[in-house]
Amino acid sequence: MTALIVALCVLALFALCMGVMDALYGARNQERAQVGRRLDALRGAGQDARAVDIERRHTLSEVPWLHRALSAQGWTARLDQALTQGQTGLNVGTLVLLCLVLGAVGFYAARLFTVSPLLLAALPLALACAPLWWVGRRRRARMGRFQRQLPDALDLIARALRAGHAFPQGLRMVADEFEDPIGPEFATTLDEINFGVASDLALLNLTRRVDCPDLKFFVVSVNIQRETGGNLAEIVGNIATLVRERFKLEGKVRVLSAEGRLTAWILLALPFAVALVISVINPEYMSVLRDTPQGRVLSTLAMIWMAVGAVALKRLTRITV
Repeated sequence: MTALIVALCVLALFALCMGVMDALYGARNQERAQVGRRLDALRGAGQDARAVDIERRHTLSEVPWLHRALSAQGWTARLDQALTQGQTGLNVGTLVLLCLVLGAVGFYAARLFTVSPLLLAALPLALACAPLWWVGRRRRARMGRFQRQLPDALDLIARALRAGHAFPQGLRMVADEFEDPIGPEFATTLDEINFGVASDLALLNLTRRVDCPDLKFFVVSVNIQRETGGNLAEIVGNIATLVRERFKLEGKVRVLSAEGRLTAWILLALPFAVALVISVINPEYMSVLRDTPQGRVLSTLAMIWMAVGAVALKRLTRITV
């Protein structure tokens, strides 16, 4: 066991060093590469412009061998997309190293203060998953802002079309008038169209970058209208109205299900609150549950069943509109 702890400490120290190097030198290397590309472009403009490399490259880590190792994995693409959607400023390599470091620190801390198998497994797992939870939270928050901005953006596009502007000009208005995330995302789509990408493919790339079901309705409607014809301004305006009505219905559902969610939180917090009160009033009574093997087994089983109940209550109180 001692050898395992020493090995995990060495691994955690190595991962921490690699993560710090990746975070510190990644931005500097990116700036140097950008300056180098600009200088090459200036030199190529006077000599041979065809030698300028304009290919867009994306790396999972600034460390070459780590980038190659992560690129060979299938799950890194989904994680990289989540980092991009959340605008975290991290790459996959830094996030993976951070998870490894926190997991090793959690195992070492649990090994020092307890011998419970449950804590030895739960604490490292919880700390290792904490960065992933943070990335998921930022991603959901940013995608939620995009979804709330979408009806106003579609209304702006519809008004631009009714005024006689072309569809790309409506996208330009959204890119100029709206803040992150919908403004920069529409600006990227418009840049792709201006650089020669077909409009339907550029809109499809937008749906891949953004996780928003309502946006897919808009993209599919625009692509069908290009093939079959019709009043695009009316179609876009109807989609904006439909999205707003769905938001209203979702708000009513959340109000009606608030009692169920509150009940779930009370039921989950009640055992811990009762245990805390009994520990303060009569510590010896709770010591039987904490110090004896039978008490630890019962506590472990209770935690497992509480987790099952929490999942069940969450599924019962979550209604998708």
